Amino acid sequence: MGVMEYTQLGRTGLKVSRIVLGTMNFGPQTDEADSHAIMDAALDAGVNFFDTANVYGWGENKGRTESIIGSWLAKGGGRRDKVVLATKVFGDMAPDETPTWPNHDRLSAVNIRRAVDGSLKRLGTDHIDLYQFHHIDRRTPADEIWQAIDVLITQGKILYAGSSNYPGYKIAQANEAAARRGMMGLVSEQCLYNLAERRAEMEVIPAAREYGLGVIPWSPLHGGLLGGVLRKERDGARRTEGRSATALANTAVREKVQAYEDLLEKHGLEPGEVALAWLLTRPGVTGPIVGPRTLAQLESAVRASQLTLDDDLLTALDGIFPGPGPSPEAFAW
Repeated sequence: MGVMEYTQLGRTGLKVSRIVLGTMNFGPQTDEADSHAIMDAALDAGVNFFDTANVYGWGENKGRTESIIGSWLAKGGGRRDKVVLATKVFGDMAPDETPTWPNHDRLSAVNIRRAVDGSLKRLGTDHIDLYQFHHIDRRTPADEIWQAIDVLITQGKILYAGSSNYPGYKIAQANEAAARRGMMGLVSEQCLYNLAERRAEMEVIPAAREYGLGVIPWSPLHGGLLGGVLRKERDGARRTEGRSATALANTAVREKVQAYEDLLEKHGLEPGEVALAWLLTRPGVTGPIVGPRTLAQLESAVRASQLTLDDDLLTALDGIFPGPGPSPEAFAW
């Protein structure tokens, strides 16, 4: 494999790999031993940016993914120092019991304090490099959130704060509130963004760029839709299910995906790798999150980071999956 490229995370001095290792499958899809092997291979390939969330593992196993990462970090060998570790807060981490007690979710100061301590314990580390708000909290004032974050930074429990699934105006509000407190504010936004879902280009990405946030796209293959799904279906390699199956039930979507796969077959390129490489050409994008279930999927993602797409191909991709255009021109004159 080639040499991994690094970039600054938004306006920070922090250098991160242009491929982000997403860990959501660790636990539910991939067992602990295989998860450890994937993390070792990621480090070997130069991937230094690992993303997780406190709720990963889901349901009665929430927290399991962080624990798997923690047991991997505990193996030593400089693992913790080599990794930029990102996790998230918002989801309900209350024990599954009746009655359920309040204040175990969202972004109140009490839950942020509780959640960060829980994550640190499961991860087996004394600090989180990037602590991300998993969703907007419409009930908690920005000043309360930033005061809680200020305390965590002062305590050395976190270094940077980021957002996830924030609309553009909330990125602006959050960073204006932080600026009033003399704080750095959000340094990254993790949003749904890929060739088939480009609405982030209208408001979210411009806001992130204006405020100096690195953009970290999640679901870069749109739930497998951009990963050669029709070819796999045709070859009988896998049955289409979940979000991809729902999307493909729409004839117009199916036709676009077919045109996409035909175009890349003509160029001798892998659809999934092109979808990742396309994101790396987008202004403001730090790196897409890939969530490999297997070593082969990780290797494919690393190859994608070294793929160069020529202008003619980029134009053809725009023709199949046009973006919404910038705001406000996308909806006004």
